[in-house]
Amino acid sequence: MEFRRLGRSGLVISEIAFGNWITHGAQLDETTAAACVRAALDAGITTFDTADVYSETRAESVLGRALATERRESLVLCTKVYHPVGDGPNDRGLSRKHIRESCEASLRRLGTEYVDVYYAHRFDAAVPLEETMLAFADLVRSGKVLYVGVSEWTAEQITRGAAIARELRVPLVASQPQYSMLWRVIEEQVQPVCDREGIGQVVWSPLAQGILTGKYRPGGGVPAGSRAADATGRGFVDALVGHWLRDDAVLEAVQALRPIARELDLTLSQLAIAWVLQNPSVSAAVIGASRPEQVAENVRASGVVLEEEVRARIDAVLAPHVERDPARTG
Repeated sequence: MEFRRLGRSGLVISEIAFGNWITHGAQLDETTAAACVRAALDAGITTFDTADVYSETRAESVLGRALATERRESLVLCTKVYHPVGDGPNDRGLSRKHIRESCEASLRRLGTEYVDVYYAHRFDAAVPLEETMLAFADLVRSGKVLYVGVSEWTAEQITRGAAIARELRVPLVASQPQYSMLWRVIEEQVQPVCDREGIGQVVWSPLAQGILTGKYRPGGGVPAGSRAADATGRGFVDALVGHWLRDDAVLEAVQALRPIARELDLTLSQLAIAWVLQNPSVSAAVIGASRPEQVAENVRASGVVLEEEVRARIDAVLAPHVERDPARTG
């Protein structure tokens, strides 16, 4: 496993992080979830990503139990706040009240005294940004949060948040956007702003919800055991990549990447993750898994170098299908 600094901060994270969105507390029984976490640890992953909203808070609890016997100082635990976690009017968003209460609840579920990175899961236009950043600052000063991040914020929102963070002396160091060979909307605006502010990208869906694994074939339908075939994951897959899943031209283009992967002795999944990690602004790629073997396969992308000629060949294959519009952020 290779390691990188998170933006310009002093925090060192594994360049492949393990995330448990959809899987823990939903698709997987707890024994299998723990086996996947064990596989991640055995592969050298130190960075674990979750959120209070994942599986209606169950994902945090499952991850906390799976890591309970590990040395806390050797781990980087990341969670998030914003989405509804209850029926009350204050059980959502980025108000001071909700941030404080959600952080306390996440700490209990994770079984820890602090989280390393606490993300604003989305931007909250209904709450003054100063209130949100002050709430994060108080958590940092209390020692319950070490670093602050944002997820799916626009370049303008990040610029505003970073300015307030500087005033409050809060370490805003992470951005968590969707990013893959097919989804490159951060490159035009978000990435340059984050580079300027010293914010690292910890990207989600580097496999485009499985599209880039090659398991979805043109005219082949949805394979059994895939995320799109699962009742829990189907809605997320359709919302995020349904347009690609239904487009045989996209699926054919992904299959056309197989010779490139084969030449490099990589699987399509490894090629896709390695491609993301070639971007110097990316601090880590978040992977998920429903089986320990998937973790073992995907971590082999760590340390892989894709020469410029290889990246150009990939671009030539996928160019007609790549989404780049920064307006798609969030």
